[in-house]
Formats: sequence, structure tokens, C-alpha cells
Amino acid sequence: MQDLKERTIRGGFARICAQAANFSFRVGSLMILARLLGPKEFGLVGMVTAFTGILNLFRDFGLSTASVQRANVTEEQMSTLLWVNIFVGAVLALLALILAPAIVSFYHEPRLFGITIVLAMGFLFNAAGVQHSALLQRQMRFTALSIISVISLAVGALVAFSMAKLGFGYWALVAMTVIVPLVTTIGSWVTSGWIPGLPRRRVGIRSMVRFGGTITLNGLVTYVGYNLEKVLLGRFWGAEAIGIYGRAYQLTNIPTDNLNSAVGEVAFSALSRVQGEPVRFRSYFLKGYSLVTGMTLPITLAIALFADDLILVILGPKWKAAAIIFRLLAPTVLIYGMIDPLGWLLFSLGMVGRSLKIGLVLAPIVITGCVLGLPYGPKGVAFAYSAAMTLWLVPHIAWCVHGTMISLRDIFVAVSRPLISGTVAAVIAFGLQLVYGPSMAPLPRLVLGSTILLVVYLVMLLYVMGQKEFYLQLLRGFKKSTPVEETALASL
Repeated sequence: MQDLKERTIRGGFARICAQAANFSFRVGSLMILARLLGPKEFGLVGMVTAFTGILNLFRDFGLSTASVQRANVTEEQMSTLLWVNIFVGAVLALLALILAPAIVSFYHEPRLFGITIVLAMGFLFNAAGVQHSALLQRQMRFTALSIISVISLAVGALVAFSMAKLGFGYWALVAMTVIVPLVTTIGSWVTSGWIPGLPRRRVGIRSMVRFGGTITLNGLVTYVGYNLEKVLLGRFWGAEAIGIYGRAYQLTNIPTDNLNSAVGEVAFSALSRVQGEPVRFRSYFLKGYSLVTGMTLPITLAIALFADDLILVILGPKWKAAAIIFRLLAPTVLIYGMIDPLGWLLFSLGMVGRSLKIGLVLAPIVITGCVLGLPYGPKGVAFAYSAAMTLWLVPHIAWCVHGTMISLRDIFVAVSRPLISGTVAAVIAFGLQLVYGPSMAPLPRLVLGSTILLVVYLVMLLYVMGQKEFYLQLLRGFKKSTPVEETALASL
């Protein structure tokens, strides 16, 4: 693929633009819903999604990732994988229905039964569209994927707003959770234009199922490690505690989720195509890694410095207790920004076994930390969560890159420039806020502080640290690419 570099840059640009819109929708919808609903309503849905989120990891059994990672996939294989996905989705929906009484009993909350029943439908909606989305990703049609993502979120948000305004309470959040995957699946079918055939035996999907199963197991282990604290908070501290903690956690994850989704899909597709070319692979990975960490660091610093104002502006006064949790979770934004891209490295090289082993070590570390913090409530859990992730960061990176064409030194060099730039920017922004902060209202103080932080950071990163040419090369690559996404790869 001669124009892989241009497609990658163009696709990355499209995904970043879409994720910027996605970020705006997610934050905007949260701002509105947080004012229409209270912590208990969010907490009720959070109690159920903490459980159904585990089942959600099995929604495509890692088969969409396997489809993208493979150098060649036949139509018969794609069709068979789709029917496997639908079967798995139906089983997961049935399991959710069976688990509903147990969830009610665990939390001692009868309203959770109906929530679980409705959320179970989301498994079927997801399963029906994962291979169509994988096909679009293989063809590197990231603009189309971006549009589908934005439309899905917009439709779900509009329905949630309307229901909340009409007094449906937590059902507004339930509806949004189900509608987004439904619209995504419809959009993927219409855009791809692919009509699957009947499933067939002996079409060579066994290795793909094994690959996808390992990815799914890895996701399960990681999910338990990252989310058990929400289950424990809901069980021992109640719906309001998990509602407050959950919104703070959600706000810290929105930036990293959007960035990893924007760059990750493109990077994984591109890296999978050049996995046999070490020099190109190393260059592509480090550029993508530098981009993600460079964009993640100022977000981390903004959360740490302006947590109180961010919570007041985004969620409103009744969520004031979430500010300290938000600040305590700030380090995890940068940590996720540094470790999530390593998943592209391992998956694109087919090293899913190592990823699983890493998850099996990481999960107990995080769980132990959160259990130790649980007696101190949401604040104790947030502190313990961040502390555990911080201690694990360097061993995680070293294990991931061991034996690959990426070295630990490469990672530290990629991170050092943004880190130095961010440190200088944070000191200046914090010092100036001590001077002007007390005399200003939250919104203008937040805007001014964020602007100072970003401007100083960009000046340091682009000019003092010499990263201007790197970002100009990305921009030139986008300009050189031609608008031929519609003529993407004809083959699967």
C-alpha cells in the first residue's frame, strides 16, 4: 500500500476531528444531564453497568480486532465471524437477564431489575455491527467511522435530554446507553454496504477465534482490575457515593478514551499493515505515541490544577464533592495515555499472550490498592487507585516493549519533551492563578487558567523542545493526501 502513510495521517486527522466533536457531545451531554438528574440516578445506572460492563467485554469476543490485525481476510471468514458475534451477543443478553435478580440482591435495590433487563438489549445491537465496523477500519475509512460515531452519540444524547426533561429520571441514562450502539450498528451496515452470507465451516477462523479469545480474556482481567472499586463503592457506600465517584472517574476517562480511540484505531490498522517492516513499524509507533502523550499531558495538568472550577462548570454546584476525587484521579489520565498505546504495539505484533500476562499482574495490584482505600470512602479509593497505577507504570512499559523494536529509552525520550514542557507550564499557570484567582468567578478563571497553561505548554513543546517540525510533518502529510477515502481498499 504505497499511500499508507498518507492514509494513516488523513485517517488520524479525521478521527481526531471526530473525537473532538465526540468529546464536546459527551461533556455537553454530561453538563446537561448532571443538572437534570442527581447523583443517585447516575449511581443506579452505574451499579448495573459495573456488572454488565464485564459481559460487554465479550460482545465481539475480540473478533473485530482479529479481523483488522490479519493481513488477509476472506468474505467467508467475515460472514462466519459475524454470525459468531451475533450468537455471543444473544448469549450475553440471556446472561444479563439471568443475572438481574442477583444484581438486585447484591445491592439491595429493586429498581436495578428493570435497568438490567433493558441494558441487556445492547449486547445484541453491538454484536450485529462489529464486523461491519471492522471492515470499515480495515479499509481505513476513518472519516465514515467518525461520522457514524458522532451521529450515534448525538442521537443518544438528544433522546436522553428529552426523557430527563419529561421526568423519566434514570431511564434517560438507560435509553442513551442502548440507543448509541443501535444507531452505530445501523450506520455501519448502511455505510459499508456489505451483506454477510451464511456461516460456513472450515473457513480458517480457528486461529482468529483463538486470537480474539485471548484479547477478550485480557480485557476481562483488565476491566475487573480497573472497575471493581465501583462495585465495592456501590455495595458498601451506596448509590450516591458511586454516582459522585463515577462522574469524576468518567470525566478523567473522557479525554483518554477519545484520544486513544482517535489515534488508536488508525495506529493499530497502520501498524498491522507494516508489522513485517521493523523500521517503518518503529517510526509509526513512536510518532503515534508522541502524539498521544503530547496531547494527554496538558489535560492531566488542567484537571490537577483546576479541578474545583471544572466540576462547578461542567457538573454544577450539587456535584461539588466530586472535585477532590477528580483531582486525586488526575494522574491516571497521563498514565493511561502512556500505557494504552502499548496495546497497539502488542496487538499489532500478535503478542496477545504477553498482554494477558501483564493484565494478570496488574489487576491484583490495582484491586489491592482500592480495597485498602475502601474504608475511607470515594476519596480513599481514588487516592489508592492513582497510587497503584503510578507505581506500576514503569514496570508495565518495560514489560510491554521487552524484545520488540521499541526500547524503554525510546519511550522515555518520547515522554520527556512533553513532561518538561508541562512542568514549566503548570508552574507558571499555578503561580499566576494565585495572583488573579481569588478575584474571579469560576468560569472566567477556568478559561484564563487553561489558556495560560496551553499557550505556555505549546511554546515550550514546539519551540523550546524543538517539536515544531514533528507536528508540521503531520500537517504536511495530511495536505499531501488526496480525498480518496471512498476508493479505499477494494479487498477485505
